[in-house]
Formats: sequence, structure tokens, C-alpha cells
Amino acid sequence: MPTEDEASARARRTALVTSWVAYATYYLGRKAFSAIKKPLEHELGLAPAALGAIDTAFLAAYALGQFASGIVGDRIGARRLVGWGMLVSALACAGFGLSRAAFVLAAWFVLNGLAQSTGWPGTTRVVAEWTTPENRGTVMGLWSTCYQVGGLVATPLAGWLAVRFGWRAALFGPALALALVGVVVLATLPAPALNPETAGTAPSVARAQLGVLASRTLWLFGASYFFIKLVRYALLFWLPYYLATAQGYTTEKAANVSIAFDAGGILGVVLIGRIADRSRHLSRQALSALWILLLVPVLWVYARVGFGSLWLDVLVLALLGALLFGPDSLLSGAAAQDAAGPAAAATATGFVNGLGSFGALVQGLVVPPIAAAYGWRALFPFLALFAFGAVVALVPTLRSAKPPSAG
Repeated sequence: MPTEDEASARARRTALVTSWVAYATYYLGRKAFSAIKKPLEHELGLAPAALGAIDTAFLAAYALGQFASGIVGDRIGARRLVGWGMLVSALACAGFGLSRAAFVLAAWFVLNGLAQSTGWPGTTRVVAEWTTPENRGTVMGLWSTCYQVGGLVATPLAGWLAVRFGWRAALFGPALALALVGVVVLATLPAPALNPETAGTAPSVARAQLGVLASRTLWLFGASYFFIKLVRYALLFWLPYYLATAQGYTTEKAANVSIAFDAGGILGVVLIGRIADRSRHLSRQALSALWILLLVPVLWVYARVGFGSLWLDVLVLALLGALLFGPDSLLSGAAAQDAAGPAAAATATGFVNGLGSFGALVQGLVVPPIAAAYGWRALFPFLALFAFGAVVALVPTLRSAKPPSAG
């Protein structure tokens, strides 16, 4: 018979691995659209503005859904929130793949956005339940590789399916994966043990959730995350299209090259998580601000130099991913969880991610006009400006903040 400690360790591993796989799988249903924009443009006659409008519809639903998902997740638990969210996302992806008209595609993607919004609050609540403030940065950094690996797999998989079997297959494949993993989550995700106080009583959870809304720090995290997600989703959603249009890559090659952005992010989230837990002088938000300051000149250089070499594109995109995804994961995960406390962990991550997701929504409105007026390379100086806005938003949170290890 396993001891209580062994059983707890096994449950912890199961919870973290299952939630990691779940959030990586969410990305299959989220990134397929970015890889099939060119085929949709050619086969269905959808202009870039129409493609951007579908992005916007998805992201509006995703942003609003974050707030509700965080509140619901702290009340019903991560297992049901994530499991059922994945099943609804699977249905939406399948419906998108069966449709042709732009407004029907947009309607399915609105449903997909609402379903996808269950992912981050639900899975990060799992991490909060099985970690402590002292190790949360390291664990969250390692765990956050889920959305790097998810993005790393999702785009080339969608490109491969679209080339081999048609663009509809790029939706049907993710739908099947989402449905299967959703069932696994409902069947196997264990209840929390390390931090049982996260369950709380209904009144204590309600008070903690109200505290999230009143927290100046979390509002500023959300403001910074608005700019981070604006930059991140502009790159996530338009990199394949940019590489195909400005660099002349084929659809499949553009999808493959763009994954360097996600690959660099893997290193970034792991490294920043370890630094955050070990630092005795930098708070999580101060470390995030420093990394974003390094991101700004890299975005500017990419625009000015205009790399045309395959390997230079890969290297610079990987560096951009490392510098962007590091603070992205830290602010929306461990920093938000620490600021809110365990009883409202899902509410806090949903709140910060929800505010940030409006930045992702805005990118769908600003990227096509910028490209049309100034050319695709002009996009990157604008992104550098937006990244600097993320630093400015964090400045008021730096004065009294202490790293978790400092007590």
C-alpha cells in the first residue's frame, strides 16, 4: 500500500501532467485558423479584413469568457470546467470545418472562443492547488511549456493537414484531439491535496473573488498583459501570413518557420520561472518588466534589418518568443496567483488574462490596416511601441513589491 505522501505525490504528478496535456491540446483548436488563412483566402474568397474579423469575433468571446470562467472555476473546480470546455471547443472546431459562409465561420469561432476561455483559468488553478508561493515560479515556468509545445505542434500540424487533405481537415483533427483529452480530464484529474484551502467555503471564495476586482496590482497586471497579448497574438495569428506574403514562403514552409517563435518561448518560460523563484531582489513583475525592455529593441531590429535568410528568421523569431513568452507566463500565472491568494487563483488568472485578451482582440483590428497602409514590415515598430506600453503599466507595481522568497 502506498503511503499518504506517496499517494499525494502521485496525485500531484497526475494533476500537473494532465493539466499540461490539456492546455497544450487547447492550442490545436486555437491556432489552426492562423495556418489556413491563405487557403481560405483562395478557396472561399475571404479578404484579409474578413479573416481579421473572424479573429476579432473569436478573441472577443475569449476575452469575455475569461472573466466568467475564472469565477466559475473557483466554484465548480478545474476538472469540470476544463473537461466540458474542451468538449465544447471540439464541437465548435468541427462545425467550423463543415461551414463555408464567413458569418457562419465567425459564429462557430465565437463558440470556440467561449469554450477556449475555460482553459487558462482552469488549468492554472490546478497548478495553484499543487504548488506553494516558494516553488510556484519554477513549477509554473516548466508547466507553461504546455502552450509553447501546443503552439509548436498546432501550426505545422494544421499546415500539414491542410496541404495533404484540405483546410477542413485542419479543423477536424484538433476537434478529435480536444474531445479525447476532454474525456480524459473528466475521468482522471484528481482533486487538490497540497493546498486544500483553495476549495474554501462559498463565502470565503466570494470574498477572495471580490478582492481580485478591488486589487490595484491585478488591474495593472491586466493593463500590462493587454499590451503583451496584443504583441503576442499579432505574431501568433499573422506570422505564417507575413512569412508567406512578405518573405515569399509557401503555406507549409511559412507555418514551419513560424514555430521558431513558440520554440524560443519554451526556453523563455522555463528560465524566467527559475529566476523568479531564486531572485532575492526582483519581484515577479520587475523581472517581467526587464524582459519586455529587452524585447523592444529586438522587435525594432527585425523591422529595420528585414531578414530574408531562413536561419536568421528562425533565430530572431526564437529570441522574440523567449523574451515575450517569459513575462507572459509569469504575469498571467504565478504573479497573478500570488497576488490573489489560493481561494481565488482561477479568478485572478482569468481576470488578468481576460483584460489581456482585449489586447489580443485589438490586434485583429490594427494589424490589417497597418499592413495595408505601410507594408507588413512596418508592423514590427508598432509592436515595439506596444511592448513598451506593457512596461509602463507595470511601473506603479514595482515600488512595494517583494520577491516571494523575501517574505
